[in-house]
Amino acid sequence: MPEKKIRVLIAKPGLDGHDRGAKIIARALRDAGMEVIYTGLRQTPEMIATAAVQEDVDVIGLSILSGAHNTICPLLMNLLREKGMHDVTVLVGGIIPEADIPAMKQSGIAEIFLPGTSTQDIVSFIHKRLDR
Repeated sequence: MPEKKIRVLIAKPGLDGHDRGAKIIARALRDAGMEVIYTGLRQTPEMIATAAVQEDVDVIGLSILSGAHNTICPLLMNLLREKGMHDVTVLVGGIIPEADIPAMKQSGIAEIFLPGTSTQDIVSFIHKRLDR
């Protein structure tokens, strides 16, 4: 019986209109054998949480370059908990100041990937985290 593929939702929350990095990550995850759903630009935390539930994803990857991570991430984590998605792994990539990382992880973000992280490091983290 074939193993279930890892399902990943890639989202661009907020007003940031730069999605090249998100598309590169989406392609790398797809090339690594994962099912990838890309929600597109300017997603609200509510839209992301709803899509995650509807798509029954294992992982949510957020690409944030706008500086709104301190608002968006805790709100998304609360929405996911309200919707019963306690086992989803949430990752953030983008421009995140080092000083903000501990609070983000405390809110439930599994990992933060800063500029320069290789796509293979992200793939490896997901596989190790989901033990597949």
